[in-house]
Amino acid sequence: MTRPLLTLAEVEALARAAHAAQTDKAGRPYAEHLQAVADGVRERGGDDDQIAAAWLHDAVEDDALSEEWLDGAALSPRTKDIVRALTKADGEAPESYARRVRTTRGALLVKASDLAHNSDPGRLAVLDELTRARLTRKYATMRSLLGLPPG
Repeated sequence: MTRPLLTLAEVEALARAAHAAQTDKAGRPYAEHLQAVADGVRERGGDDDQIAAAWLHDAVEDDALSEEWLDGAALSPRTKDIVRALTKADGEAPESYARRVRTTRGALLVKASDLAHNSDPGRLAVLDELTRARLTRKYATMRSLLGLPPG
């Protein structure tokens, strides 16, 4: 018997709990970033698989949830594929990462939303100048590798 997939509300609650102790570079609760990425995916016309992946896009990379958890989770195969595509391995070249994101169905929209929130001027403004400049370059490079427009 196949078990039912987690609802978006269940995925959100799970992601919020998994990242509960985590903050972003500005010291804000990390769940605010997850919410913004999920909202951005929804606003860009993303489907439920992409919205679920948006909530979970950093979970494995940040060790909030394990790869084993993802393998066994009651999520669609497509959601799992998107989360895996968005999970950057230690030492992975940006070009390799971008290629995987571009070639995984549905992942580019989630990454575009992630980059849009990460690049938000208001979010970057609270960081020190060196960090702001480094991240601005990093995000611009990734947008270019993904074939996304600047900004």
